[in-house]
Amino acid sequence: MKILHMVTFTLLVIGGLNWLLTAFSYNVVEMVLGAGQIATVVYVLVGLSAIWEVITHKQNCRNCNTGGSAM
Repeated sequence: MKILHMVTFTLLVIGGLNWLLTAFSYNVVEMVLGAGQIATVVYVLVGLSAIWEVITHKQNCRNCNTGGSAM
């Protein structure tokens, strides 16, 4: 499960950075992969990664498991 967590986390970082750059008119995913089916697959994987992280967050998060605070 650690591998799956790392993959989903990496995809979320890529997706988040792409959204940030999209705000400034740069879509890195489409620049690298084109606007075709492969880019769509990447977007679907990022979305599925977000859903997976929401579902499994409590069991993976050290702060949630220990009852500690993030600050």
